[in-house]
Amino acid sequence: MDFSAISSVVQTVGRLLTQEVTSLMGVKDQVEDLQKELEWIQSFLKEADARKVDNEVVRTSINEIRELAYDAEDVIESFALKVAPRRKGGFSNVIKRFACILNEGGLLCQTKCEIQKITARITRLTRRLQTYDVKQPRDGAGTSSSNQRRELRRPYPHIVDDNVVGLHDDIKKLVSILVDEESGCKVVSICGMGGIGKTTLAKKIFRHSQVTGHFNRLAWVYVSQQCQKVRVWKDILSSLQIVNNADRDEELAEILHNFLKDNKCLVILDDIWSIDAWDSLKSAFPIAMDSNSKLLLTSRNKEIVPHADRRGYYLHELQCLNDDESWELFQRIAFSHPHSTENITDAKMKDLGKKMVHQCAGLPLAIIVLGGILATKSSIHEWQIVHKNTKSYLKKGKGGAQHIEHVLALSYDDLPPYLRPCFLYLSQFPEDYQIPAERLIQLWVAEGLVSSTEDEGNGGEVMEDVAEGFLDELVERCMVQVGERDPTLKIETCHMHDLMRDLCLSIAKQENFLSIINDSSLSPSNTRAVRRIVVHQHIHVQRIKSSIPLRSILFFWSPFDLESEPRERDEDDFCCVVWFVCVMLKWKRSWKYMFGKFKKLRVLSFEGDMLGYSGCKLSSAIGNLIHLRFLNLCGIEFIWSKIPSSLGNLRCLQTLDLRISGHADDGAMNVPNIIWKLEQLRHLYLPMMTDKTKLKLHTLTNILTLINFNTRNCFIADLSKFTKLRKLGILGPFNIDDFKEELDKNLPIIASDCLRSLSIWNDKGIDPKVLAHLLSSCVNLCELILEVKIEKLPDFHHFSSSIAYVHLTECKLVEDPMPTLEKLPNLRWKVEEGAMPALRYLEIRRCEKLKMLPDGLRCIVTLQELKIEYMPKEFKDKMVQGREDFYKVQHIPSIIFSNCDI
Repeated sequence: MDFSAISSVVQTVGRLLTQEVTSLMGVKDQVEDLQKELEWIQSFLKEADARKVDNEVVRTSINEIRELAYDAEDVIESFALKVAPRRKGGFSNVIKRFACILNEGGLLCQTKCEIQKITARITRLTRRLQTYDVKQPRDGAGTSSSNQRRELRRPYPHIVDDNVVGLHDDIKKLVSILVDEESGCKVVSICGMGGIGKTTLAKKIFRHSQVTGHFNRLAWVYVSQQCQKVRVWKDILSSLQIVNNADRDEELAEILHNFLKDNKCLVILDDIWSIDAWDSLKSAFPIAMDSNSKLLLTSRNKEIVPHADRRGYYLHELQCLNDDESWELFQRIAFSHPHSTENITDAKMKDLGKKMVHQCAGLPLAIIVLGGILATKSSIHEWQIVHKNTKSYLKKGKGGAQHIEHVLALSYDDLPPYLRPCFLYLSQFPEDYQIPAERLIQLWVAEGLVSSTEDEGNGGEVMEDVAEGFLDELVERCMVQVGERDPTLKIETCHMHDLMRDLCLSIAKQENFLSIINDSSLSPSNTRAVRRIVVHQHIHVQRIKSSIPLRSILFFWSPFDLESEPRERDEDDFCCVVWFVCVMLKWKRSWKYMFGKFKKLRVLSFEGDMLGYSGCKLSSAIGNLIHLRFLNLCGIEFIWSKIPSSLGNLRCLQTLDLRISGHADDGAMNVPNIIWKLEQLRHLYLPMMTDKTKLKLHTLTNILTLINFNTRNCFIADLSKFTKLRKLGILGPFNIDDFKEELDKNLPIIASDCLRSLSIWNDKGIDPKVLAHLLSSCVNLCELILEVKIEKLPDFHHFSSSIAYVHLTECKLVEDPMPTLEKLPNLRWKVEEGAMPALRYLEIRRCEKLKMLPDGLRCIVTLQELKIEYMPKEFKDKMVQGREDFYKVQHIPSIIFSNCDI
């Protein structure tokens, strides 16, 4: 149940009532009444969701509630934004107030009327909802298809699938850990997305000869989403053949606890979903005691196992099958009958089979379902039909627990309400798209999917941190896969498994969450009832129509449907000029249509394939989009290199990406001094700017990210105002002529204690003293990127002791940097026992003269990922099992090799 829209409007109204109450004078009472009604609906939905109410009245009301919330937010915010500038103090504003008094009176009357209409709609909806009592659900009202899905997939350990592929190394590794009494590892967990084979692997281990020979007794219990601790404990006792006469829960737990403590047992908890489920069960397990019993958990949630035992646990993340393993598994299923094996000699059938298997993206469950379907089809014609509709056939696959959509949908059923819209939001990105985590988080915040804490301005949790936690949780639940991590192990890019994305798209469509325009849905008819539009296909912007105000448009392709390129200029200059004029006119009409039609937009973004498209100029009509929170123009090239001053009207902007280029040879843009008006900005990406530009930025006290700052176009003193700044990128000159007085007083250039990342790009160098003073200001810096001539590093005492990553390029160093770098505690390369106790990520890249890994690497038990890139093949081969360097890396969960063939 997605009620993020109503949470967003309650948050917006609350902020306006507390922070900008002057802007609501005249309608304050109506707004407060509306807020109370919305809060009631929000409470109702939360209670209904908590009780898993699946009533038709509630389900069909969700869309109406969402539209009510959006309309209410539009009306109230529009009024506040339009009257706020007129209600500020000062003599000049008083004169303006008299001039606009009649206009404001009309706006006041109109706003009251619209609020009354919304309140009346809420009243009607409330009556309808109150006909269903959430606290006393009728028989069967709380039952949903998700409950049926859980029962269908209940596994039994005595039924072991013979068609197991790609698990040999996993079995060997896990068995060795379970039977090792010296490892101190009491809890082992197998984690991965639904359908990846966690239970299959656990069954193989449960029946493995080394395991059955090592443990005195073994128990298998299926936990499921609806964890009932008494039933679980009783099932374990029964499996262990322990007579149970306990009357109370405490006695039951104590009997099991004592038996496990005194015996050598293996208990497998299959399909445990949450930390809460573990907390309800843990009192029966002697995790903290000296015991030879061990636990093996299977879960979609990676967060459970460290919570279960922080001292000695092992997390085994199961991976999808590679192409060869996928094909082997498919053949075992599709050609299981003796008479069928000869069909694989048909080259065309083999080619079709491999194409279909590829669409399963390495998910064993999907491959098994596909193989089962094709096992019944013997002709090439039948295979061609299945190939044409592979995904449709997968969804209809028979076999109860092997119904892919149902298995994957369990993960969505289990999501808390705050994560559901965040998950559905991922459906807008194209297939196989590597989603930048930083950009995704900014979009979540702009869309209102992340609620701000009331005390964010007073040291409370920042919305971006909350959103980052949401992304981490989706990863922990195995619904999102990590692409790359930054040096501090934060997620840098992420993506979705193809079949998980299909599920996401299906639910998003079902819930009217968004509409995607691509080559299979170019008709604008499917956009009429949604607030979010995503364009994956070349389409003219004027084809986008909606009967309700759009709040979000993301373009992954040009929306300007330009005609083909002109012929060579020397062939026909006149044709080239005509084409050029037509292009300008089309852009002008397109901008005018977009900025005039979609005035309620919160998000406008040009992503991906927009790079390289050219236009005449950015229309001043962009100033109409006063509700915008997120504006990304990155990648568009403008023929006129000037940003319109009307951009200053967008006072709600949180993210502004102006990394665009103009018509000049250097691509520089002329940016008027209006950005200071955008006081809500949190992330600002500046373009390359002309010498005419000089920006005041001192009012941006909420800024977290500032990229492409330089002292030619900006004032260095403004950096001292950014007390929340986390990421700073300096492009171009960095002179401190205007800061010498402060420098003499030893005042820091940067006042933010939150700065974690600093990048400097400059082809003309930087004064070593300035760099040293700048670094001294960054007391908690973690990442430093220098692409600038410096010749010599500053002394080590200028560096933050928190630095975990230093990237030096084009520095023209004439002195060895190691005497400085070796004194930084997180950058020690001579690895001794006890060194780098917090190191989690290590990358070795282009070190052609490095012959072997340091022996001390085996001592860094915290290391989670080792990436070897552009290294000799001989170096890589030494880390293969059985070779001389294997013992140094065998404890590292993830080792990635890339381009190791030089």
